[in-house]
Amino acid sequence: MPGRRSPGPSVKDKELYETLRDEGNSKEKSARIANAVAKEGRSKVGARGGRGGDYEDRTVEELRKRAREVGIEGRSHMRKSELIDALRHH
Repeated sequence: MPGRRSPGPSVKDKELYETLRDEGNSKEKSARIANAVAKEGRSKVGARGGRGGDYEDRTVEELRKRAREVGIEGRSHMRKSELIDALRHH
């Protein structure tokens, strides 16, 4: 981690945190995942993933709500396909 600031004492798996940050994840998400892995183990955390369901199965209003939660701007004017694309690339 040369040239980087320490993520702080609250992050338990600093190496995983930095890997997730390098992949473009937010600080909060990276810390949440790194701490869950440190506490429960990679296989248990990995098994939890993927239960959110397909975006295609959600209504436009549900997609807009999720877009609002993650801070996507312009969501009120987006079609369903645009919302899905924006959420997948956020």
